[in-house]
Amino acid sequence: MINQPSGQIKLTNVSIVKLKKGKKKFEIACYQNKVQDFRKGVEKDVDEVLQIHQVFINVSKGQVASKEDLTKSFEAKDLDTIIKEILTRGEIQLSEKERQLMLNKINNEMLTIVSAKCINPKSKKRYPPTMIHKALVELKFNVVLNKPAKLQALEAIKVLVAKQIIPIVRARMRIKVDLQKPGNDDLIEKLLPLIKSPELTEAESSWCCAGLIDPVSYRTIVEACNNRGTLQVLDMAVVDNK
Repeated sequence: MINQPSGQIKLTNVSIVKLKKGKKKFEIACYQNKVQDFRKGVEKDVDEVLQIHQVFINVSKGQVASKEDLTKSFEAKDLDTIIKEILTRGEIQLSEKERQLMLNKINNEMLTIVSAKCINPKSKKRYPPTMIHKALVELKFNVVLNKPAKLQALEAIKVLVAKQIIPIVRARMRIKVDLQKPGNDDLIEKLLPLIKSPELTEAESSWCCAGLIDPVSYRTIVEACNNRGTLQVLDMAVVDNK
C-alpha cells in the first residue's frame, strides 16, 4: 500500500469515483472521460483509467484505504477486482465544468436520437435538433447524468407526442417478415392489420410481407414471429425526402 502525505499527491483533471460498502466509503482517482469508456467496454485496461493504482478513503487528503478495510468490505482480495467493482458501481464525482460538459454531451445525443426517430406528420419531414430542444425547454424536460441518452430520448418522445407543442409523431419503421405459409394462418391474420402499405409475395409454401409499422407495434410483431419466421428491420425511421 502507498502511504503518502497529501502534499505529495498531485492530481490534475481528476474524476473521483466513490462507492460505499457497509459503513465505509472508498474512492479511486481516475482520468476524465475514461470511466465512461471503461463502463462502455471501450477501455479495458484499468491502468489507463486510474491516475493512481490505489483505493483511497479520501483521495483529496491522500488517505489510502488499509488492507484490513478492503478485506472487511469487499469479498475479493485482489486489488484490481476491487477497483473494477468501484469503477462499475461507483458514483462519479464531477467538477461543475465536467458535469456541464457531460450534460451537454448527453443532451446532444438525446436530441439527435429524437430528431432521427420523429417527424412532422403534415410535412413528413424530420425536425432539426434545435427545434426539438426548444420544444423540450418549453416543456421543462431536463436531461440527467445517470440515464443513457437513448432512454432519455424515448422519454422525451413520449412527452413531445403527448403534449404536441409542435406537431410530432414517431416515424414509422419499414420491416419485412418471412414465414412458412402452412400452419401460420393465425400469425398472418395477426400481422396484416399491423403492417401498413403491405407488399406481399406469396407462394404455396411461403409468405413474405414488407411494409410500414408504428414503432409501438414492433415488440408485438417480434413476439409473434418468435421461432415461427424471420423479421428484418429495413428502415428504423421512414422519412419522406421528396
